[in-house]
Amino acid sequence: MVERLALAMHARGLRPSDSVAILSENRVEWAVTDFACAISGLPTIPIYPNMTPALTGFILKDSGASWVLCSNLEQFSKIQQEWPNLPELKTVVLLDGEVPDPTDGPVITWDQLLQEGRTLEDRREDVRAWGEQRKPSDLLTIIYTSGTTGDPKGAMLSHGNLVSDMLQALPHFKLNAGERCLSVLPLSHIYERMAGQFTMFHTGVCIYYADSFASFPQDLIEVRPQILLAVPRIFEKVYAKIRDTAVVGGFFKRAVLGWTLHIGHRVANYRFRDKRPPLWLRLPAAVADALVFRKVREGTGGRLRIAVSGGAPLHSKVNEFFWAVGISIFEGYGLTETSPIIAVTRPGDVRTGTVGQSLWETWEGKPYVKFADDGEILVRGPNVMLGYWRNEKATREAFDAEGYFHTGDVGVLDEGGRLKITDRKKEILVTSGGKNVAPQPIENLLRANKYIEQAVLIGDHRNFISALIWPHLPTLRHWAEHQHLAFANDEELLALPQTKAKLMQQVEHINAKRPKFERVRRIAVLSEEMTCENGLLTPSLKVKRRVVAETFKDQIDGMYADSTITVA
Repeated sequence: MVERLALAMHARGLRPSDSVAILSENRVEWAVTDFACAISGLPTIPIYPNMTPALTGFILKDSGASWVLCSNLEQFSKIQQEWPNLPELKTVVLLDGEVPDPTDGPVITWDQLLQEGRTLEDRREDVRAWGEQRKPSDLLTIIYTSGTTGDPKGAMLSHGNLVSDMLQALPHFKLNAGERCLSVLPLSHIYERMAGQFTMFHTGVCIYYADSFASFPQDLIEVRPQILLAVPRIFEKVYAKIRDTAVVGGFFKRAVLGWTLHIGHRVANYRFRDKRPPLWLRLPAAVADALVFRKVREGTGGRLRIAVSGGAPLHSKVNEFFWAVGISIFEGYGLTETSPIIAVTRPGDVRTGTVGQSLWETWEGKPYVKFADDGEILVRGPNVMLGYWRNEKATREAFDAEGYFHTGDVGVLDEGGRLKITDRKKEILVTSGGKNVAPQPIENLLRANKYIEQAVLIGDHRNFISALIWPHLPTLRHWAEHQHLAFANDEELLALPQTKAKLMQQVEHINAKRPKFERVRRIAVLSEEMTCENGLLTPSLKVKRRVVAETFKDQIDGMYADSTITVA
């Protein structure tokens, strides 16, 4: 299929350096197109299928895409709206559905394109020759950053960028040909593309595409994968579901879960170091396994042995839990601009709160990772992008005179050389008293509380720290029922003063362990969860802080209406 598609695209006039956009959910055609373009020297531009028509049009215009492949008529409608403003777009390929009439330009179907390739069957050897012509420095893909602030920028990644990153990371993990990987993250994201597609193909692992995030739990049971790549949100939801079951199950189930987590914490600390728990711990571990852990494994299909978490920090409690269950989670860190892995935890050297050691120690005689005076992580290596597409100003700003890429993240190395990310440089809150507060660590602590689903810290240029809180409704409902509180629906529940007081009580537990200037003094309780669909999260599930601040301006202003609170 790859070779036939490459021939059909060539026959229709596409030549090396012409670019092809992919606007689709994960599916087989995504991978086939990606490899056909790679072999043909056609840079690909992945576009998240949940992007708005305006943002889709921006990426197509900025990238100068010659072709775009759309998964269905819903995605095609975005192209139709923007096509008059896309002078370089020549052809649209529709993967599913009939071509509508009229259209603003040439539209062909996937089946038609593949049939054209079949008529060129005797030329398939030509495609293999094209593949031999590709060089490490050739542009493979232009991936537009999520754009938490401002317009997205197109990171140019070469064949060599991705291959070097993949080959450097692979020796640390045992992936076996014929094993199964469930693909749930979007291929438009560099993390899934490099680790979940190219790495799996390279090692002979079979890829199964989840239907959606909603179907993911059932897909796990159906596919029974050994390998999973995910973001913390997925692991946190599994953990929260188990916790919720115990909460509604009464005192006995809560006590069992509490004891099991205690045993799991001890077991995990041995497994982090690739050591077998001592004899005195094996019996209670076996009991914990029979009561809880085995059921968790069965819920993931019963064969899941290795998982990778990236995109945001994974809370230590969640990490420990899965290791105790028998599912090894390795955390990685990187950016689109670094293909993406900069560092990753290794078997036998796992420490929660860190993302492991960097992939290289040095590159071309210089440290692969170093730190700026303000703690920003700087990287120089073979996996670092070529620059930003058609944006020399942004490229100059991203690199220093020594060629180091400025990640925008702040971090430190622990005594074992493991990298710890403390926060995003641009997201650090500076209070009116001049105190710097990193929001992510506090938000992670808040999210780990069973009553809190999501949290965003506020406080930049304010005289104290506050927080927007999205409660975990199942747990909150259960508490309210036991308190005999009267409410007809969730809206009434969240409006009760007792609810806010309960949530603030949970926040105070966290405040007790923080310095005074980092304590959350006030909260606003919100109902609608932050999602990609409502525009509050990026497609890679990062918080769009500027959008959140604008959306909830009234609630934020309300928390600061009385400015009598001061911070020492």
